Amino acid sequence: MGYEVFMPIEPDVVAWGSFLSSCRVHKYVDLAKVAAEKLLLIDPNNSGAYSALANTLSACGKWEDAAKVRKSMKDKAVKKEQGFSWVQIKNNESPGKRGDLSIHLAARAGNLSRVKEIIQNYSNYETKDLLAKQNLEGETPLYVASANGHALVIREILKYLDLQTVSIAAKNGYDPFHIAAKQGHLEVLRELLHSFPNLAMTTDLSNSTALHTAATQGHIDVVNLLLESDSNLAKIARNNGKTVLHSAARMGHLEVKGQTALHMAVKGQNEEILMELVKPDPAVLSLEDNKGNTALHIATKKGRTQGSPSVLRDAGAANSTDQRKPPNASKQLKQTVSDIKHDVQSQLQQTRQNGMRVQKIAKKLKKLHISGLNNVITSATVVAVLIATVAFAAIFTVPGQYVEGKTHGFSLGQANIANNAAFLIFFVFDSMALFISLAVVVVQTSVVVIEQKTKKQLVFVINKLMWMACLFISIAFISLTYVVVGSHSRWLAIYATVIGSLIMLSTIGSMCYCVILHRMEETKLRAESRSFSMSHASDQEILNSEYKRMYAL
Repeated sequence: MGYEVFMPIEPDVVAWGSFLSSCRVHKYVDLAKVAAEKLLLIDPNNSGAYSALANTLSACGKWEDAAKVRKSMKDKAVKKEQGFSWVQIKNNESPGKRGDLSIHLAARAGNLSRVKEIIQNYSNYETKDLLAKQNLEGETPLYVASANGHALVIREILKYLDLQTVSIAAKNGYDPFHIAAKQGHLEVLRELLHSFPNLAMTTDLSNSTALHTAATQGHIDVVNLLLESDSNLAKIARNNGKTVLHSAARMGHLEVKGQTALHMAVKGQNEEILMELVKPDPAVLSLEDNKGNTALHIATKKGRTQGSPSVLRDAGAANSTDQRKPPNASKQLKQTVSDIKHDVQSQLQQTRQNGMRVQKIAKKLKKLHISGLNNVITSATVVAVLIATVAFAAIFTVPGQYVEGKTHGFSLGQANIANNAAFLIFFVFDSMALFISLAVVVVQTSVVVIEQKTKKQLVFVINKLMWMACLFISIAFISLTYVVVGSHSRWLAIYATVIGSLIMLSTIGSMCYCVILHRMEETKLRAESRSFSMSHASDQEILNSEYKRMYAL
């Protein structure tokens, strides 16, 4: 309030507005609130007071207060009015001028700092409206920056725009993306595609994409960039039915080998494309690449005896015997060396790819192999514990029980069948099965094996011990059957002996056969791997020799 006391005159709208602007520059929030309040008392519909106060609060980090000021402005239906400098008014009213705003001038000149300064005076919503402004030629600030190749300015402007605003076209029919493609501004296109990839599919009044425009102008880098972003662009035709291939072929633009679109088309099988490329200008039939090959020569070299050569001859292409110059010996030698080099490189690349595929498959097989070994070890441990439990319990649950009192010829706790030969056999083999199983459990719970070959050897030993334990516990069971069935039903014990022997011996015999067969195959494969012929074996043979669905250890 002290500022009013010492002012020589009563402050008006201009005075309070200037004071409010100074507060914004020096970030005096409290004074800015006073100035805005006084200004709105004089002119309640002054949108500049709301905007200046909101911008001051935003500059000081008081985002919530700034939002409240803008909401108050909206609630009171106060509309923001765009201000114009004398230079802008003069440009708008001067004949022959573009009618650029200050943001247009800064963007056209590539003045990034000036563009940022202008944008900072507006909120995000207001900035979007500002950047959508068009001059007399329909050009937006983004358009003029794209036309002049100012990629950094483009990057800054794109932060505040959406796809609809970015796609605004000038009166000449070009939008910012098309004009950048026409001028060959590669970095500008990268910035635009990074923010809005769908811009590549936009078209002008003649349904031409930016790819058409770039191909017509011969901007190879731009064409490559657009095709990398979306290869389907090459299929979009203009209103006259011509695709980008027609544009490139008609303008005579070549790739690295000097080949036109027609050269590339004859390498395929589509005769309709050939006819479409020839229709605009049959003279493309006589164009040669860097090696002196016309489209007909390429088709012949590719082995196209029918189709493409016939279409080209019907269109007026001359045979090599009719038109081509006599072959030069040095040129033929150079061509032969080039072809050999290309074939060797292709074979080397194919070999490397096959090698990588084989390595990946080998890693998967190794992982499966290790998983299988781990499963075998786990199963062996469980079976060993089970056999040890059964063998331990069996010795204390024999038929006939034990001597419980003093009896002549027997000691206390002795089995009643201790003198029976069948019990002696049971006792020996049951004990062997028990201690073999316990040994396996001790090894499994004490030894940690990392290396695959060592783990495989450990599994081999454990498996053989488990075979013995299973065989011994089977003998112990059969021996007790002779005690249980008695002398009158001895045939039942004999039946159990025959059945058990057949099953166990056939099972263990089959496993031994599989183990021996697997070892023989491993030895044979190891011998072949040392021979010269193995180095020429195909990848499929290697995989077939190493990969087996099942084998015994």
